[in-house]
Amino acid sequence: MTANQGRVTVLVKTPIYLDYQATTPMDDRVLAAMMPYLTTIYGNPHSSTHAFGWQAEAALDIAREQVAAVIGAEPQEIVFTSGATETNNMVIKGVMSAWGKKKPKLVTVATEHKCVLEAAMFCRQQGYELEILPVSSDGLLDLNRLREAIDERTALVSVMAVNNEIGVIQSLAEIGKLVREKDAFFHTDAAQAFGKIPLDVEGMNIDFMSISGHKAYGPKGVGALYKNSKRQTTLMPLFSGGGQEAGLRSGTQAPALVAGLGSAAAIAEAELTMEAGRISGLMSKLKTSIFSALPNLVMNGSITERWQGNLNLCFPGIDGDLLLANIRDLAVSSGAACASAVSGPSYVLEAIGRSEVDAKSSLRIGIGRFTTADEIDYVAESLIAVVASLGGLKP
Repeated sequence: MTANQGRVTVLVKTPIYLDYQATTPMDDRVLAAMMPYLTTIYGNPHSSTHAFGWQAEAALDIAREQVAAVIGAEPQEIVFTSGATETNNMVIKGVMSAWGKKKPKLVTVATEHKCVLEAAMFCRQQGYELEILPVSSDGLLDLNRLREAIDERTALVSVMAVNNEIGVIQSLAEIGKLVREKDAFFHTDAAQAFGKIPLDVEGMNIDFMSISGHKAYGPKGVGALYKNSKRQTTLMPLFSGGGQEAGLRSGTQAPALVAGLGSAAAIAEAELTMEAGRISGLMSKLKTSIFSALPNLVMNGSITERWQGNLNLCFPGIDGDLLLANIRDLAVSSGAACASAVSGPSYVLEAIGRSEVDAKSSLRIGIGRFTTADEIDYVAESLIAVVASLGGLKP
């Protein structure tokens, strides 16, 4: 397929991947770091009596340091898991189980990832008190509303760092300061933020953080928990077994996956500033092109407080399914991949006040490390042409 740049025609390989919030392509450098542990270094990392186990254990130690460095943590504060969903469940259910009798209240936000909301609902079914806070029309949490919600009975506050559907960035430092002042624990689901925006667990007063490998150009099936060692609390492990990962996550770890997560973390840390600038430039180019041609487009979520790799747009008057059917060469989504089995409009878009019609007329476009300027030109031209063919946007 082609994209026209002035008088120059550039060939673009299609389909173009634009679903970076669902998952990211694995970086070749990550795969290279994993390969030894899939072939020659095959020992069990928990075999402590011979070199095969020591070699595998070393992979975990190195990765712990690499992940910790991205968020300003200590290596011993990193616990490896299967991903952010497990970590979110571990923190929410674990903290409430440990503190529920003394502090039976959990506070979270209406636009959280499905696994956070489901874990929170489970806690309510167990008899704990749950308060789910609304967000403003820009998708951001009202800090005054949060302040009112936290009282002496509150054990945990869970707020996502970067929203997986609309890309808004919550004020983690301000939220963390407020939660610490109220003597509660602060958890953030940083699956979409890790390696993409600056994170400082000390400066942001974060007690627990959930990390996902496949959202940061690493492998699927691995993630991590950050647990603040200076704020001691006992978590109830989800798994019973051999007591691996400081007793929090029993089961034989996968050195290849962990090495992949560590490599992805190290690459992200080294390239964070450069890559954020490149992504911002590409997204600015895309928005300028499509908003110039389609001025009635509506952006879902804050215009300024957002990860620039995310663009969630409402196309007024255009049926989302029909739009998707006409842009088969653009891999975009109409919502979160985790909620693909749930019918109906996005609950995140409903939470920011979008009508059911507008929610169904919205698309999420995600760009990332492997997106090119030529692809951006092609995406803009394709969207503009398809919208025109469908009758254009309503005012």
